[in-house]
Amino acid sequence: MKLPELLAPAGDFEKLVTALHYGAEAVYMGLSGLSLRAKADNFTEKELKAAASFVRQNGKKLYITINIFPHNRDLSLIKEHLVFVKELAPDALIVSDLGVFDIVSEALPGTPVHISTQANITNYSTAKFWEKAGAKRLVLSRELTIDEIKEIRDHVSLELECFVHGAICISYSGRCYISSFLANRSANRGECTNSCRWNYALMEEKRPGIYRPVYENEKGTYVMSSRDLCMIQHLDKLADAGVDSFKIEGRTKGINYVAGVVKTYREAVDRLQERPYKVSQQWMRDLAMSSNRGFTTGMFLGDHPDEGYNHDDETAYVMTHEFVGVVKAINDGKAEIALRNKIEM
Repeated sequence: MKLPELLAPAGDFEKLVTALHYGAEAVYMGLSGLSLRAKADNFTEKELKAAASFVRQNGKKLYITINIFPHNRDLSLIKEHLVFVKELAPDALIVSDLGVFDIVSEALPGTPVHISTQANITNYSTAKFWEKAGAKRLVLSRELTIDEIKEIRDHVSLELECFVHGAICISYSGRCYISSFLANRSANRGECTNSCRWNYALMEEKRPGIYRPVYENEKGTYVMSSRDLCMIQHLDKLADAGVDSFKIEGRTKGINYVAGVVKTYREAVDRLQERPYKVSQQWMRDLAMSSNRGFTTGMFLGDHPDEGYNHDDETAYVMTHEFVGVVKAINDGKAEIALRNKIEM
């Protein structure tokens, strides 16, 4: 059987190299100011040239994100960047906005376009619209069940992509305004402050200073704080539903996250060649080594009220191991390590 593509995040050049080294078949990256990960280092034009060259040399694929929801003032910048992007000949551009799709289709008519999860594709009618419009791939909404994905697959022939691992928005992806309201930083423009993960409590206006918890504990509510998506135990179900690409979230995460998660999912995707799909318990232990907020299968397996959220004081990242450094070379049984954290000998 043809295995689904393993698509990994590349927040900077080092993460790109790491993702490919550990088994990703494609990487996605952003242009500064035009992607939904403003906190990622993203790539300058010079860095993008080097990245594109490296990806080509390794026989992998490069996808560039232009998935902000632009205002009028952004359109000229998008058109300006597309002149440069055309030189790179990426394997695809990832967009969210219909206007940007139109601009890209006109400026780079031969370049495949993937429709971002930010476009909230939750039904086959929308999928058919994008197929008729000329999109090559749909990054389906995280809010779908596997049965709904199967139904969409029955109605369209273009490629389908799903997130299988990483952080989840509490709102429909990209449609949240909590960050804009509280911090004047728009999630729709790549500046989300993760306000949904802050600690909140209720106060009744006639009882000022009396803060009441909501459901979880005396510290406040974490009802908006989702655990991280993890579908590694159910990749066979997604593959059987017709998903062509498995996407890992995390352009702002460290290289230890990229290395560990990509390596583990590479092993799992390769295991799909064997049926029945045999899940290794080691996979979850390996994934727990990297920063996470606990794991959930999200909406894929149907509604599971409560289990996808962190209760108690669990909003911070946790991990079972601490990142120490990167092995740069091994000579005569000795390793050269670039330290990233304090180490005691």
